Amino acid sequence: MSFSTILTFAIGIFLVIIAGLIILIYNTLINVKNNVNKAWANIDVLLEKRHDLIGQLVETVKGYMKYEKNVLEEVTKLRGQWEGIQDDSDNQNKMNTSNQISQALKSIFAVAENYPNLKTDQQFQELQKAITNLENQIADRREFYNDAVNAYNIKIQVIPYNLFSSLMRLQNLPYFQAPEEVKKPVKTEIK
Repeated sequence: MSFSTILTFAIGIFLVIIAGLIILIYNTLINVKNNVNKAWANIDVLLEKRHDLIGQLVETVKGYMKYEKNVLEEVTKLRGQWEGIQDDSDNQNKMNTSNQISQALKSIFAVAENYPNLKTDQQFQELQKAITNLENQIADRREFYNDAVNAYNIKIQVIPYNLFSSLMRLQNLPYFQAPEEVKKPVKTEIK
């Protein structure tokens, strides 16, 4: 074998290795990005189920909570806001509205403690149980989403992935965090 044949063969192997690494890096970045999208889609499914149950809950508690109009109006307003952002690709907006809905639901359940007839209503109990179950599932999915976002954010920042992530215009994604107002205690006094 001549030197030029060996050199051509070595260059060919080098180019195949480089092409393989580029493909591996690209596929890894797509994989972590799709995991984030999948995690969000799982949350979205549960949020949609919760949205459907909220309408039933509002109708059930309307007759009992005559003096709690502000609580019911807030839930109804947030439900309408949720409907308005379904075509919105801004997940941060969806996260914020979801957090507000969670807080409003906590308020309804807390205020319901002041209405013994409502607490014993079979439909209310079933809806409360279903919504509480969905809230727990949403919390679990939020944790999975945040794990996926963490893996994605780390991956696009480390060498050599950061070189390709900038070419692909991938940017850090936000975590699903509860805003400060959601962390405050729920008020239960009757107005």
